[in-house]
Amino acid sequence: MSADDLGHPWHGSAPAGRVVSLVPSITEALAVTRPGALVGATDWCTHPADLDVVRVRGTKNPDLAAIAALEPDVVVVNKEENRELDVRRLRDRGVPVWVTDVRTVPEALASLGRLLDVALGWGRPDWLDEAERLWGGPVPDVTARVAVPIWRDPWMVVGSSTFTGDLLRRMGLENVHGDADDRYPSVDVGEVDAAGADVVLLPDEPYVFTADDGPEAFTTTPTVLVQGRLLTWYGPSLLDAHALRDQVVRAVG
Repeated sequence: MSADDLGHPWHGSAPAGRVVSLVPSITEALAVTRPGALVGATDWCTHPADLDVVRVRGTKNPDLAAIAALEPDVVVVNKEENRELDVRRLRDRGVPVWVTDVRTVPEALASLGRLLDVALGWGRPDWLDEAERLWGGPVPDVTARVAVPIWRDPWMVVGSSTFTGDLLRRMGLENVHGDADDRYPSVDVGEVDAAGADVVLLPDEPYVFTADDGPEAFTTTPTVLVQGRLLTWYGPSLLDAHALRDQVVRAVG
């Protein structure tokens, strides 16, 4: 019997013709693969830029009635990004839900493959094969040490057991907070500046760091502004993320 990433039995019919995604990175993956089948997405689903579907509020507060009204064949969610309560309520309405669970790059590639093949019945797109080619090799040696804030006031950074941390590792970048007790610990900005990183990566999401908001807080460590999507999303973005290592290495000099 087929099952989603959490082992919940799957009885959906394929190929899926009407899909709602509550996961921004997966929304991009579905829209690139079969745009006509995507009928609903969250307000946070920003890629592709021309995405024209019904918006069903946020990842943590989806409009369940609006989702059900779209009569989807599949609603795609993620264990970390979405609430179990909303999954239960959708299933209670008779809406088929497929839950993904991703902590590493290999898990992301495998999860996307199963979603596209088993739940949706669409087969494997070329971009997924290319992502596996780019990321399927051995983990490279460390070329630089980085810190990755995701919020300020209070400052928070990428810690342990995250997709971003594994992505960095596979770029040859060591996360100086990778041994933290928490996945996204709160820290003093001075601690980040003194943590021994070669560079601080400042993404534009979830907090929007800019040239005028973020770099000025660091007096010792150089900073680089990066697309947050390249650090946290999995899907077609993995093709662009592969080049991020070179950007970081150039910044370190």
